[in-house]
Amino acid sequence: MRKLISTGSPFEKTAGYSRAVVQGDWCFVSGTTGYDYATMTMPETVEAQTRNCLATIAKALRDGGFEMADVVRAHYYITDQAFVDAVFPILGEVFGDIRPAATMIVCQLNKPEMKIEIEVTALRHTA
Repeated sequence: MRKLISTGSPFEKTAGYSRAVVQGDWCFVSGTTGYDYATMTMPETVEAQTRNCLATIAKALRDGGFEMADVVRAHYYITDQAFVDAVFPILGEVFGDIRPAATMIVCQLNKPEMKIEIEVTALRHTA
C-alpha cells in the first residue's frame, strides 16, 4: 500500500511532490531544506538549517511509521564546501550509530537562502 506524507509546505503542492512516500517496508523522503514549515522561515546558519532538515525528516519518517534508525541511504547537498566541517558533527549526532550509506555533493539549490538539502531512504526493520 502506498502512503503519501506532507509537511504542508506550499512547495509540495506547487511542484507536485510529497515530503515522503511509503511503499511497503520502504520510505522515500524527498529533498528537505532547512525551512521551519510551520512559519515558512529559514534560519541564517547552515547549522540551524541542518537541524531543521533533520527534524522535518524525523517527523516525516514517524508519520510513516519509521524512525531515524531505519535510514539506509542519505544524500546531502550543500552550497559551499566550507559547510562540510560545520554539518558533519550535526549529522554524526543523528547518524553516527545508524551509519547509512551517504553522499555529500556541493551544488546550487533552488533558492539563495537554502544552504543544505537532505534526502533519505529508510527500510523498516523487521524483528
